[in-house]
Amino acid sequence: MIMESFVVGMLQTNCYLLGDNETRQAVVIDPGGESERIARRIQELGLNLVAILNTHGHFDHIMDAWTLKKRLGGEIYLHSKDEGICQQSMAGMGSIFSFKRQATIEKVDQNLKEGDSLVFGPIRLGVLETPGHTPGHVSFHLADAGMVFVGDTLFAGSIGRTDFPGGSYNQLIRSVREKIFPLDGKTVVFPGHGPKTTVERERKSNPFFQ
Repeated sequence: MIMESFVVGMLQTNCYLLGDNETRQAVVIDPGGESERIARRIQELGLNLVAILNTHGHFDHIMDAWTLKKRLGGEIYLHSKDEGICQQSMAGMGSIFSFKRQATIEKVDQNLKEGDSLVFGPIRLGVLETPGHTPGHVSFHLADAGMVFVGDTLFAGSIGRTDFPGGSYNQLIRSVREKIFPLDGKTVVFPGHGPKTTVERERKSNPFFQ
């Protein structure tokens, strides 16, 4: 399996590319900017983009979802509770961070929910609802490879912000305890910002859970 990461946009968001060598299917998680660079890499690898998965609706994670779809195709996935946040985030959070670019926000192709199994050839992702940073935040568990993509729920040594509209500190803490920490300790955690970590490391040393 191919797994590559890109740091994109003004808030240095981690965008992830998953691809299969045999079927040539590819999935992108959280394209928060620089769709041209992401698309170019997908084409260099000879992959076919089939899905654009979004952990949540904040602008720094969905910024180039629709732009990437127009370039290469692929259906856009997002939890229904975060659909309204997309446009709100572009206007509100964009202004907070002095962000002026206008992005295309259109209808989502597929809504996500707890327990969904997203199958793209051998790429099999389980959907975990992990609200707290936003009401409809989800994480994507790639059990076969021992990976989980957690967006802004959990970081190396920290957690996501909960002071934006729809955020809840208690809910976020519960999401991590109930959905992320029960995973195998060796599972690699790929966050929305910053370096990767592991479930075991965060269980033992993350100051928000001691």
